[in-house]
Amino acid sequence: MSEIMTGGEGPDFEDARRITENLAAVRAGIAAACETSGRDVSSVRLLVATKTVPAHRIRLAIDAGVDLIAENRVQELATKDGALAGLPVRRHFVGHLQSNKVRDVLRYVSCIHSVDSMSLASKLARELEKTGRQLEILIQVNTSGEASKFGVGLEDAESLIRSVSRLEPLRIMGLMTIGLLFSHGEAARRCFVELRQLRDHIARLALPGVEMAHLSMGMTPDYQEAIREGATIVRVGQAIFGPRPTRPGLFWDERDRDQV
Repeated sequence: MSEIMTGGEGPDFEDARRITENLAAVRAGIAAACETSGRDVSSVRLLVATKTVPAHRIRLAIDAGVDLIAENRVQELATKDGALAGLPVRRHFVGHLQSNKVRDVLRYVSCIHSVDSMSLASKLARELEKTGRQLEILIQVNTSGEASKFGVGLEDAESLIRSVSRLEPLRIMGLMTIGLLFSHGEAARRCFVELRQLRDHIARLALPGVEMAHLSMGMTPDYQEAIREGATIVRVGQAIFGPRPTRPGLFWDERDRDQV
């Protein structure tokens, strides 16, 4: 545990305290959602989204018990790698991945949540074949139908999964979605329901090389509702680290190429 967490006062100590308290509140929220939906709390993983969060603050979260983090941009993975190397944490990638970043992202992560095309899957597989490595992936599905979001459409998801499953270096472990903002009410909940229903359908097919173990859905505004609809991974950042900077380009806009 870092010295910041074990004593002293000042800005770093206060930041560590806030992060620890926020993390406890999110974990309590996960537990409450599991209780109301009759689920075991161990069935939900907290993935801490660290987009725009500097490495020293991520270290405070790791000190507080975080063991799974995710970035949206390959550049941030690279920038923070040195400061996080050797720490007891796994890293995932949840942003839109451009083909020219495939080799780079594989240096840092154990799972990619955002595979949404055969072209991207093939490029990942070719790079992995060079080292004999396998990679866990999730198929990103656009359940909202919004042009601002990436992901394969619901109607094309089964076909894509069947095709990607033939690529031996890739292990399909489930599905991911970015739903409507929860302020959209029932329409937002429907995004989660549709992903769960798709997961159940794919699971019944029993495709070789495909495990429907995970539903990655739900973020700070709606992770509890996502859990009630079956999420096994919730991606929470701002509830732990506070609001992101307001500089243009730092908020979630999947069609912004700066995401990678």
